[in-house]
Amino acid sequence: MKKTYLIFTLMCMLGLLGSAQNSLKESIDKGKEVYNDFCVSCHMPNGEGIPNAFPPLAKSDYLINKREASIKAIKYGLAGEITVNGTTYNSAMSTMGLSDEEIADVMNFITNSWGNKNDKKITKEEVASIKK
Repeated sequence: MKKTYLIFTLMCMLGLLGSAQNSLKESIDKGKEVYNDFCVSCHMPNGEGIPNAFPPLAKSDYLINKREASIKAIKYGLAGEITVNGTTYNSAMSTMGLSDEEIADVMNFITNSWGNKNDKKITKEEVASIKK
């Protein structure tokens, strides 16, 4: 009986792990759609941005080191100087009117694409907690 219970418990735990990974993958997939609809014209299909105008998202130190500021920029827009990978950018990004879930999805996509690696999934609850 104990052996059966142990096997059942392990299977459930593995199922939950797989579910969490699938949930991140699903978020990334949805985020790619959001990116292609709202972000690609400035940050380009390869995430490299436009030199001297729009910063790169590819291999971006800003995205990884300034997680809250990155979410805030997508949620509320951004104006003024920021430094990404040692280069200063001074342009504006308007708010796109995305939901907290769409922001979480697009952040999961961009922080796990083009050489970026984010081990901690961004959730809609995290996005909702960020205020202007």
